Amino acid sequence: MMNSRKMFWLLPILVFSASVLFTAYRSDKADENIVKPLTPQKDEMFQKVTPPPVPRQVFFAGEEVPLNRFDVFERFDRELIVNCYFHSQTLRLLKMAPRYFNIIEPILKSYNIPDDFKYLAVAESGLDPRALSPAGAAGIWQLMKGTARDYGLEVNDEVDERYHIEKASVAACKYLLESYIKYGDWTTVAASYNAGRNGIDRQVERQKETHYFDLLLTEETNRYVFRILVLKTILESPVEYGFQVDKKDRYPELKCKTIEVNTSIADFADFAKLHGVNYKILKDMNPWLRDTKLTVSGAKVYEIKILNEKYLER
Repeated sequence: MMNSRKMFWLLPILVFSASVLFTAYRSDKADENIVKPLTPQKDEMFQKVTPPPVPRQVFFAGEEVPLNRFDVFERFDRELIVNCYFHSQTLRLLKMAPRYFNIIEPILKSYNIPDDFKYLAVAESGLDPRALSPAGAAGIWQLMKGTARDYGLEVNDEVDERYHIEKASVAACKYLLESYIKYGDWTTVAASYNAGRNGIDRQVERQKETHYFDLLLTEETNRYVFRILVLKTILESPVEYGFQVDKKDRYPELKCKTIEVNTSIADFADFAKLHGVNYKILKDMNPWLRDTKLTVSGAKVYEIKILNEKYLER
């Protein structure tokens, strides 16, 4: 039996231990009443991402794409994945397309160029009339200065008709027609627009093949035609690829009146106000006007678009 002195020192220790055990017990009981969040299942922790469906058949300008070949299928599939999941850009294209297709389609038709070549313009510039590449290609068709001049466009400090959608579309049509005479199939014609005819010719001679799908080209050109094909596929069937853009959400075609100018203009800000718009809107409708003035010489006549007043407000 312990003596009284030992009991005196042991008693506080026993009381403290009992207190700690009771507190822990109450804490455990309290935890039982707390609704703990469910741990998500593994397949719920991540967004489900699935590959977009590859169509059974794809045509470009009436020519069937040989998707039965593994290399062709995989190149198409790559661009389909990239563009289906590049949501912001693809949505923008769906909104913009009607505005510019309404201008491009009749010009393609008038030159007997297949309608599918409007998607080449999409691939080239993203339908941006002011697009300018690091290499110096400009406008919706991304024409180089030399090529533009070869096909009759004016390019200088005041006027650059590569940014004139109608005139640049005509120049592009002429180039495409010449390429078709040379190659005889529209798919290779599209590739030559990116690589240049000399670039295609060198590879045809080296590889002893004549068709785009049989040629090993640079990475850019290898992907180029497939990007056109995929843009066509998505823009023609957007809902199938998860894009819902209602008609009201698409940007409207902007109606303009045209003013013929055969004398110099000293200041476009004054000219714009004279015709009921501001300098910004004037340049928006006529991106080919590159300066604050216009010098007209000889019998040259320019057509300047003035936006109808009803389109100034949405």
